[in-house]
Amino acid sequence: MRAVTRQQVLALYRRVFRIASSWQSASGRVEETAQEKEYIKNEARRLFRRNRNVTDPQLIKQCVEECEARIEIGLHYNIPYPRPIHLPPMALAHKQGRRLRHQEKLRKVSKPIYLKSHDEIS
Repeated sequence: MRAVTRQQVLALYRRVFRIASSWQSASGRVEETAQEKEYIKNEARRLFRRNRNVTDPQLIKQCVEECEARIEIGLHYNIPYPRPIHLPPMALAHKQGRRLRHQEKLRKVSKPIYLKSHDEIS
């Protein structure tokens, strides 16, 4: 990993933890704020550790973009959890054949960048 990229990733990691330390839940309740702070910290640790050994510059760039997108969305909506896609699975596909495979491919390609890290979870 180049030094500039390493510095960028470390700065992003520190930014996430700074946001977590000053986070306030939308409801303002102390227990919800504590839960959301803990979620932010645990999610950041998990994703950064999982991608620690990534060396491909394109993949690193995608991970950084996903992190920045999740930060901006979280700050804008005041919700730390990723926003799901509101399209039921197979809503646009026929029940069989090429169209089903085509729709699955389109759905995978059109998945928002801020949900790419949840492929293994969901």
